[in-house]
Amino acid sequence: MVYLSKYIVVTGGVVSSIGKGITSASIGRILRSYGVDVTAIKIDPYLNWDSGTLNPYQHGEVFVTEDGMETDLDLGHYERFLDVNLSGESNITTGKVYSSVIEHERKGDYLGSCVQIIPHITNKIKDMVRKIAHETQAEVVLVEVGGTVGDIESQPFLEALRQLRNEEGHDNVMFVHVTYVPYLRAAGEFKTKPTQHSTKELRSTGIIPDMIICRSEYPIDQPLKNKISHFCDVEREAVINTPDVHSIYEVPLILNQEHVGEYITNRIKIEAKEQDLEEWKEVVKSLKQEDYQVSVGIIGKYVELEDAYMSIRESLKHAAAHLGIKVNIEWIQAEEKIDENKVSHLDSLLIPGGFGERGISGKLDAVRYSLQNDVPLFGICLGMQCMVIEFARLNGLKGAHSTEFDQKALHPVIDLMEEQKKIKNMGGTMRLGSYPCKLKDGTMAKEAYGENEVSERHRHRFELNNDYRDILMEKGLVISGTSPDDFLVEMIELEEHPWFLGCQFHPEFKSRPNNAHPIFISFLKAALANHKQKNG
Repeated sequence: MVYLSKYIVVTGGVVSSIGKGITSASIGRILRSYGVDVTAIKIDPYLNWDSGTLNPYQHGEVFVTEDGMETDLDLGHYERFLDVNLSGESNITTGKVYSSVIEHERKGDYLGSCVQIIPHITNKIKDMVRKIAHETQAEVVLVEVGGTVGDIESQPFLEALRQLRNEEGHDNVMFVHVTYVPYLRAAGEFKTKPTQHSTKELRSTGIIPDMIICRSEYPIDQPLKNKISHFCDVEREAVINTPDVHSIYEVPLILNQEHVGEYITNRIKIEAKEQDLEEWKEVVKSLKQEDYQVSVGIIGKYVELEDAYMSIRESLKHAAAHLGIKVNIEWIQAEEKIDENKVSHLDSLLIPGGFGERGISGKLDAVRYSLQNDVPLFGICLGMQCMVIEFARLNGLKGAHSTEFDQKALHPVIDLMEEQKKIKNMGGTMRLGSYPCKLKDGTMAKEAYGENEVSERHRHRFELNNDYRDILMEKGLVISGTSPDDFLVEMIELEEHPWFLGCQFHPEFKSRPNNAHPIFISFLKAALANHKQKNG
């Protein structure tokens, strides 16, 4: 039996960063509420092979999949909204496409043909999209095309998807175009001309949108939708408005109010079950909690762009909603000195992962403040390493450091493993993807998870140096999680502290709005206890 997937292609126009990823994820969430099996693909037209070396200031965080692929942050949205684990192949880049085509050409697979954008590149793109459909057997495959219609680099992808529609059939491929409708305050009105031009640009590629989703600062009325429908040649009920909302998790409910799910299931002829969005409505309701408010200071070096720590921010929100409280996040620049004046008003501190020496001094300041003032501290990846370094320094190991920052450190408590030192390619020394972690009885980690062994995602090069493991434990450091063979340290904590926990992995990648991560829940419980103690 040949399994036939349906495809929904999401493109963007007018400006970038208007929310194509959230829109795609929200459409997926709505389809899931009808009992439809959905998977998602993000196409990034840049020439990088993956997102691993991209600057967070330009592209936000790097999201890591279970199989160890460094991907665009939109895959994080997909996983959180759809509540699924995606493979690294769900992130298609120009680099991956061209690399594969050139590899085939070198092997002589094209039988002497002149290798061209059409058909070789476009065929490879279609193969990659269909491969995901075949492997997942999903009823619907969401395909988001990064960038904006009209970008030179996205043209081969649009052409490939145009061909996909012709090959798969009209009933099996649908195009959704996300545009921006600006409101001109001076004129006191919305302007539809950018949407008209964007749709015209898309149509010039041979793609006629089936639905236009209009992003706007404020809600737009029906006469304006009718105007867009008329000039863009789209059915009236297929012109949808998503104005700015308080939370990204409200978007599926906004789209559902405009009957997006009904239109899509009819358009691509899906046999849908009776819709059930009750769980998602409860998630949105819990995220609006305003009762207890706890504060978390995040000490990072990319804090000017919150998207650089998107999964951590969302994980804190998930945990707060689970506990029925609200979390207030304060972003603190790690390059600055962290002292009592800067953090004493906070209920807890969190040090996220990262690479490079910039900002390390501020992170070490934060660890010291936590240790001296019994403030709950959560260290993730590099954050855990900073906790180990400062703990070692405060307990007699002067000169303790990571060889990432000081190759001649007197006490290299953080170092590369011997087998990693032989690898020269930057990505080759990384521990990426999901690895098991064995938890120690009687620890906060074990209490939080309630399991003997868990699986978490990693993205790092350096590890706690086993040569210092016994010394650190003698001084009071608790190794609460290790690899199953006990060789690699995965989690550390302290007994004589309200909540001092670090993990080498990235738990934020597995948190869901309807299933908050247990470590984040435990952390906010400690923050809440500290808040109540400080405020009586």
